[in-house]
Amino acid sequence: MCGILGVVATSPVNQLLYDGLQVLQHRGQDAAGIATSEGGRFHMHKGSGLVRDVFRTRNMRNLEGNWGIAHVRYPTAGSAYNAAEAQPFYVNSPFGLLLAHNGNLTNSEVLKREMFLSDLRHINTSSDSEVLLNVLAHELQAACNGLKLDEDAVFRAVAGVHRRCRGAYAVVVMIAGYGLLAFRDPYGIRPLVIGRNDTEAGTEWLVASESVALDVLGFKLLRDVAPGEAVLIDTRGGFHSRQCATKTVEAPCMFEFVYLARPDSIIDGVSVYESRVKMGEFLAEKMKRTMPNVHIDVVIPIPDSSRPSAMEMAHRLGLPYREGFVKNRYIGRTFIMPGQATRRKSVRQKLNTIHQEFKGKSVLLVDDSIVRGTTSKEIVNMAREAGATRVYLASAAPPVRYANVYGIDMPTRGELIASDRSEDEICREIGADGLLYQDLEDLKASVRALNPAINCFETSCFDGLYVTGDITAEYLNGVESQRCEAKPAKNDAGDDGDGGQLDLNLASGAEH
Repeated sequence: MCGILGVVATSPVNQLLYDGLQVLQHRGQDAAGIATSEGGRFHMHKGSGLVRDVFRTRNMRNLEGNWGIAHVRYPTAGSAYNAAEAQPFYVNSPFGLLLAHNGNLTNSEVLKREMFLSDLRHINTSSDSEVLLNVLAHELQAACNGLKLDEDAVFRAVAGVHRRCRGAYAVVVMIAGYGLLAFRDPYGIRPLVIGRNDTEAGTEWLVASESVALDVLGFKLLRDVAPGEAVLIDTRGGFHSRQCATKTVEAPCMFEFVYLARPDSIIDGVSVYESRVKMGEFLAEKMKRTMPNVHIDVVIPIPDSSRPSAMEMAHRLGLPYREGFVKNRYIGRTFIMPGQATRRKSVRQKLNTIHQEFKGKSVLLVDDSIVRGTTSKEIVNMAREAGATRVYLASAAPPVRYANVYGIDMPTRGELIASDRSEDEICREIGADGLLYQDLEDLKASVRALNPAINCFETSCFDGLYVTGDITAEYLNGVESQRCEAKPAKNDAGDDGDGGQLDLNLASGAEH
């Protein structure tokens, strides 16, 4: 999972892109990069770490030009510890291209072989984003056929990418001397929105992973990039768009609404905040049906992304809503070694209880989702230690039973607490007095209520149905083998990751 930005403006964009990355920092904390263009030359700076750590004043001064792209990275393919895999990626032929990508290609290994054997291109990293860049470069060269670059050639090249690439991808590209290209996979799995700002000097354009970046940077939300669509903005601000896929299905990733996106964003016409409120509404109704005799004194969210659901649950159930956990927002990466004891330490470094909200009470804890379960177990223990007489846990999402292959770094199936357990078994495992999961159809209804035009969602981690239709058991086994092999390299972050929001094992945006 990553965050991407692309802008064509009437004045220098270095500060604009930096500010935009700060707003999208929740989408990736391992690396950041900015590229700009002036006078036909690219300027780029990128590196490992948070946005505030990667860029210094001297770096920003060198990022000259009125248009550019930017990226924050949370790796799901390639290496999290290789600075060479920070984006954007560059290739000099044809024309000169810089690319930033959010998502995950599911056929990257096949494409790598094609690149080497047929397209005669060399891939220098293990990143699927570099593969995507070289596919685009090859298709662009073929579409131009030696002639001058034009709008039709660019859109034909994107159509070629759609024919060859599988998986999830939202992409921004700089084409030297020409302009900004942005496109989205034919299923629209990963989000991408377009913003516009009319100034005295002319119209400025911004594309971003989430609408919150537009809000903060002073752009008005125009619309989403449609699944399979490509948008081309030339350096003079001319705007062009075209549908480049022969078949499209709008199937946004459900985890964007559950957890990944900021609550103040609008994605595919849906307010993320309102969708989470709706999740709380459906969850409250289920609790009334299935647990009518359970006595609850207070509803407490596990911060942060579960708050809207918890507040609505409390309202619908006629119960007090209280903040019972305080998060340490400044802890950063914890240098821990694998093991249950260190996992426990990490949770308690990041969350602390307000004892008076628990003492002598039957509490309902609300989380956005439960992935690994080890953190949920520790939080239930913390509630009991704070004096809770009974502890119930509600999840705004259904059980996570399957791997995600479209750009979310989830544990292997063997590590998912729900992969081979019933809900009663999960409840016993985490030590709760009762456990309530959202029904998948209710989760879909929560989002569809805000945009009835969405008929399909990417919900594979809940139901094992992969919308791209190309995921086999062999592929999933290969993904899990790669993740298991990569684990020893994470000794500086612990087996629960680095504490960034996108670590779904132990996240700072919502604990699991």
